[in-house]
Amino acid sequence: MKLYNDDCLKVLPTIPDKSIDLIITSPPYDNIRDYNNSSIWNFDIFKNIANQLQRVLKDGGVIVWIVADATIKGSETGTSFKQALYFKDIGLNLHDTMIYYKNSYPFPCSNRYYQNFEYMFVLSKGKPKTTNLIKVPTKGNTKNPTYRKKDGTTSNFKYEINKSTRNADNVWKYEVGYQKSTTDKIAYKHPAIFPDKLAKDHIITWSNENDLILDPMMGSGTVAKMSRLLNRNFIGIELDQNYFNIAKQRIESILL
Repeated sequence: MKLYNDDCLKVLPTIPDKSIDLIITSPPYDNIRDYNNSSIWNFDIFKNIANQLQRVLKDGGVIVWIVADATIKGSETGTSFKQALYFKDIGLNLHDTMIYYKNSYPFPCSNRYYQNFEYMFVLSKGKPKTTNLIKVPTKGNTKNPTYRKKDGTTSNFKYEINKSTRNADNVWKYEVGYQKSTTDKIAYKHPAIFPDKLAKDHIITWSNENDLILDPMMGSGTVAKMSRLLNRNFIGIELDQNYFNIAKQRIESILL
C-alpha cells in the first residue's frame, strides 16, 4: 500500500502505463465543498486528471467515477455528464451509469424535489476483465419472463429462467448519516464521505484479490480501507494534509 500526501497531478505521471486494475474515486464535484480551500477544481484540471487515469488503467480495467452536480442560479450544471462524455472522447467505454441512492438530503430546495442520489459512472478500457456481479434473489419465476426487442416483439428473458438469483440492479441504496452508517466515526472528520459498503461492493465487482486499486483523490480513505480489508493492493493520493491524516489513521486502525 502506497499513500501520497500530494497533488495527484504530480504523482499520477510517476505511475507506469497500464498498471492499475481499478480506479474508484469521487472528485470535488462543482466546488460544492471547500475542502479546507486546499485545492482548485475546474474542467481543465479534470481533463488533465482524466487523461492520466486513462493512461495508467490496464486494458480491461475499470474506473468508478462518483459525482454529482451543483445547482447554480436555478440550473444544474451538468458537469457530471460532461465528464462522462470526456472519458468517452479519450477512448473509454461508458460501461454503466449507476446510481448511488442515499437517505439524506444535503442541499434541500424549496422549489425542486429533494436530491438524494449521485451518479456512479462505470468506465472501462475495452471490455471489463473482471465482473464479479452481485446477485440478489429472483421472484422465483417458473415461467419464462419476457422483454421487448427492438422491433417491439417479445422474447424470453433467459437470465432468470428457473434461477434463484439474478444480477443486482444498478441503483444501489445505502444508509448514510453518523448514526446509521457502518463507516467508522473517524471518517466523519471529512465533509464528504461515502459508505464503506459502497466501496466494498465496487471493489468486489470490478477486481480480484491482489489487484492494484487507485484512488487519486483519496479523501477520508474509504477505498483504501476497504482495499486493505479485501486483500487488494492500493495507491492513494490526497492533497489536503488533514484529510490525508484521517485516511492514514483509518488504515492504521485496521492493522492493529
